Formats: sequence, structure tokens, C-alpha cells
Amino acid sequence: MRYKLTIEYDGTGILGWQRQKDGPSVQEYLETVLAKLSGASSEVAGAGRTDAGVHALAQVAHMDFATSMEPWKIREAFNANLRLLGAKVSVISVEPAADDFHARFSARGRGYIYRIFNRRAPSVLLDNRVWWVPVELDVEQMRRGAAYLLGYHDFTSFRAAACQAKSPLKTLDVFDIDRVGDEIIFTLEARSFLHHQVRNMVGTLKMVGEGKLAPADIERILAAKDRTAAGVTAPAEGLYLSKVWY
Repeated sequence: MRYKLTIEYDGTGILGWQRQKDGPSVQEYLETVLAKLSGASSEVAGAGRTDAGVHALAQVAHMDFATSMEPWKIREAFNANLRLLGAKVSVISVEPAADDFHARFSARGRGYIYRIFNRRAPSVLLDNRVWWVPVELDVEQMRRGAAYLLGYHDFTSFRAAACQAKSPLKTLDVFDIDRVGDEIIFTLEARSFLHHQVRNMVGTLKMVGEGKLAPADIERILAAKDRTAAGVTAPAEGLYLSKVWY
């Protein structure tokens, strides 16, 4: 039977979602537990391949598992075994799914948030959870810059060199920026994203917030279709896969 899993994880010290040869991944942890419970090797397929250090509030995955266990018991069994492995991974829910459900290809959209901690003093409580930027950022200027990114564009300027997507054309549906206390929260939604697209856009808008770029420069950077025209790549620790919808 096919099951849909909703998963939360701390990406610190994990080499991203996808199984790797040289270190632990979220997929490896989950597949190790599934093999223990089922007695056979089987894939746990995720909705998105988050990078090393990136967190998830609600990653979605699917697996095939022949069992008489109720879904809540599967969840409990997974979490008990993940704790034994020392994995900072939690299965929030397990639900029966249709045989043709696929966590990645059935998804209609994905949401990310990015957190910048914007005060002079660092936060010891948010280490590896945010990007600490001690210089005050102008949120309104960043909002004006982000407006140029909404809609259907060629996002080559914000695409990693190693991106394997066939096309740089994407539609960005939501890009909100809000200040909450000492944090600046970026909220983004699209059907799909290019490799490092969110981090490259946030890194470039941070430069707008610093006054190093004008909001209108974002339009020029987008039109350049050249990664070297854009700004820095924001660090992984501030990024969270926040939702996937179907």
C-alpha cells in the first residue's frame, strides 16, 4: 500500500534530502527505518531535494509498505526508530495514498520561507536556523525589488550553475517580505523552483536592503539572464521548505 508522509527536519549536519555516498541524508534515515520495519529495501521519494543545511517544516514523501499497522502506528514506529538513529527528523503524519500518488510529480506547488535575523547582536538561540545580518535592512526597498520577480520569467540569473532543470522559465506566484521583531521573513510560493533560486533571490534582495542595489536593478538582473549579474547566494541555514500542496 502507498502512504503519504509529512516530515519535519533540522538540516544541520545532514547532506540534504537525497541519499549521498559521503554522509547522512533525510532519505537515507527514512529508508533505513522502512527497511527495518518491512524487512526489505524500498525507496522513500520526496517532493523536493533540499540542499545540505536546509530545513523542512512540512516536506512530503511517499513510500510503499505492506503492513497491517494503522497509519498512526507507522508514524510512531518511524519516530521511535529515528530517535534511536539520532536523526533530527520527525514524521508528523502518515496517510494512505492512491497507488498513483507521487510526492514529487503529483505536487501542484511548493512553498518556502527564508529567515534573516537582522540586529547588531547575534542570537545564540537561533544558531543554524537563520541568516544573521547585523546591518539594518530596508524592508520596503526589498519589497519593491521583489515585485519585479513575481510572475513568469526566465530566472537564469538566479539559477545555480549545477541546476539540472530543463528550462529556466518559472512562474513565481508569491513573494512576501515581512519584519517580525528582529526577523525578516521571506515567503515564496511557486509550482517549482530552480536549484538555489530562492537563496539567490534572497541574497540579491539583501543587497537591495543594504542600499548596494536599487530595487529597479532587480529588473535589469533578471533581464541579463546571467548568474554573475545577481548577488550572493544566501546561506542554507535560513531556508525552510514550508509546504507542498496537491
